[in-house]
Amino acid sequence: MKEWWIQVGLIAVPLLAVYLHIPPPNLSPALYTWRSTGAFFTYQEQRIFYRDSWGAVGSSDVVILLHGFPTSSYDWYKVWEGLTQRFQRVIALDFIGFGFSDKPRFHRYSIFEQASIVEALVNHLGLIDQKVNLLSHDYGDTVAQELLYRYEHRRQGHINIGSLCLSNGGKWCLQFDLLGD
Repeated sequence: MKEWWIQVGLIAVPLLAVYLHIPPPNLSPALYTWRSTGAFFTYQEQRIFYRDSWGAVGSSDVVILLHGFPTSSYDWYKVWEGLTQRFQRVIALDFIGFGFSDKPRFHRYSIFEQASIVEALVNHLGLIDQKVNLLSHDYGDTVAQELLYRYEHRRQGHINIGSLCLSNGGKWCLQFDLLGD
């Protein structure tokens, strides 16, 4: 009898080849609307999807939403309207490799790169000098923690964090005074 791994390989390789060439399914009406109300910016030759809504009149607060794994900015669709009633701007992005953002093959994905993409989006939107609030979930919590580290250590290009809310993710070493009091 042949080695078991040869038999598995003879089945798996053709299936993988077929899978990689199957076109994606059509978008649901809700996802189509989500994408059509968003935009793209370029980060190191990769298209990154984001959504930016203006909301509450009289507020100057901005909130940036960081999604979980393995999903996308669409995670936030049920709370989007409520957030626009509280914040002047509500912004969410799809991390590289997720949602409508590019998914390059053979790419070395990292939390550090995802944090840099958030910083690049803030710069792209002209918010580099404004305090922003971060609301994150799951995988986004780890990205938020990297952004917090950069803010605390005043790394070049860091974003100014006014508040941070982590939900359902790794929480460690978060003794940090955002107001500097």
